[in-house]
Amino acid sequence: MRVAGAVKGAAKLVVAVAVFLLTFYVISQVFEIKMDASLGNLFARSALDSAARSLGISNLFLILPEATKPPRYKCGISKACPEKHFAFKMASGAANVVGPKICLEDNVLMSGVKNNVGRGINVALVNGKTGEVLDTKYFDMWGGDVAPFIEFLKNIQDGTVVLMATYDDGATKLTDEARRLIAELGSTSITSLGFRDNWVFCGGKGIKTKSPFEQHIKNNKDTNKYEGWPEVVEMEGCIPQKQD
Repeated sequence: MRVAGAVKGAAKLVVAVAVFLLTFYVISQVFEIKMDASLGNLFARSALDSAARSLGISNLFLILPEATKPPRYKCGISKACPEKHFAFKMASGAANVVGPKICLEDNVLMSGVKNNVGRGINVALVNGKTGEVLDTKYFDMWGGDVAPFIEFLKNIQDGTVVLMATYDDGATKLTDEARRLIAELGSTSITSLGFRDNWVFCGGKGIKTKSPFEQHIKNNKDTNKYEGWPEVVEMEGCIPQKQD
């Protein structure tokens, strides 16, 4: 009788273990992902805790960031500028719909949102030593008069950084004198700027060489991105601060 009771008890135990294993299996299948994640976190935490103890650091998780975010640089440019340089980024207008944008040192100088851009050539003047914004204006080179633009260019002071971007059409009313004055600021492409070309430029009054900051796309019906206009041109860089 004792043997039979022992066998009966062992059978119950086997059944109980089998039920437990079956239940565990079902639960593990249903919550597989969560269990894997939890186990992964547990193993990771154990490994990091061990590393922390070996380095004599406590509470390692308080000093670890959740995620590494890519650094953001001024005006959203791709890399930081060196000391004594101004970060800038600019874009021409898109067809006759979206206005140009000019940013310097994380400060948007001109844009459609600021409501200070217009058809033609958009210009921002900046103190080359301090980075202070001196003036922002746009000149209509389709239906406007080029004379005020020429007068404006003549009055730019030495040491001034000049940023220019076209919107819609920036060339129809340009004269040889206006082009010459812009060329003296360091532009190369201004001599060939044509009807509805897209162009961005950064130069300076008193510059001794041609500026490296210039982008120009011709209006060409075979390659235009928009009907009647080429694609937007963008440019970024670091402008050396004027030294005494």
